[in-house]
Amino acid sequence: MHVEFTVTRAHLRRTLVLLATAAVALFSLVSCTDSSGEQEQDRTLGGYTKLVTQQPSQTMSYSPTRNTANFWIKTWDKPGKLSYVYLQNSDGDLLGYYVFKGLPVPYCVSLTPPDQVSGRGDYGVVRKAPSVDGVYYGQGDCSRYFGIDATTGGYVEYTAGLGINVLLYDQPLPNHPNVKPLGRTRINEDGKPVAN
Repeated sequence: MHVEFTVTRAHLRRTLVLLATAAVALFSLVSCTDSSGEQEQDRTLGGYTKLVTQQPSQTMSYSPTRNTANFWIKTWDKPGKLSYVYLQNSDGDLLGYYVFKGLPVPYCVSLTPPDQVSGRGDYGVVRKAPSVDGVYYGQGDCSRYFGIDATTGGYVEYTAGLGINVLLYDQPLPNHPNVKPLGRTRINEDGKPVAN
């Protein structure tokens, strides 16, 4: 059986007109969508510009925030500087303390970038990067901390949250002799860290 199919000029013309009409309709729909979105964005930015003109932000001659950030840097920019970590329950009672060399570090901190970009420019794809131990992790757990015990150099880990608050100091708390050490280091009567 042989079927012959012929396309007439009229049929071709109708098909092209339908395709052109569909393309114009689609373009109009996209234009309206973009136009209304642009109108909303213009309205928002226009309002922002008006408010900035009427109420410009003030400037400061001194920044207490920068001063405190610099104080943090001066405090902890010392190799071997000790930190005193007290765990407190929701009632305000001190449960115990750790003494660390340096600051405790949350699990969500990484020495390498957590993501990597494959491709270039706007066409790059962001993917998870492997960690320094050669495996991939999800989001880090910022409620878990680890540190270096002050006298033994041992690894110490603890969890904050769930009713446990963390109080961090660069000196031992005075007047708290009954707070028990949770790690391998305790604070003696003179306020010095000694092996537990």
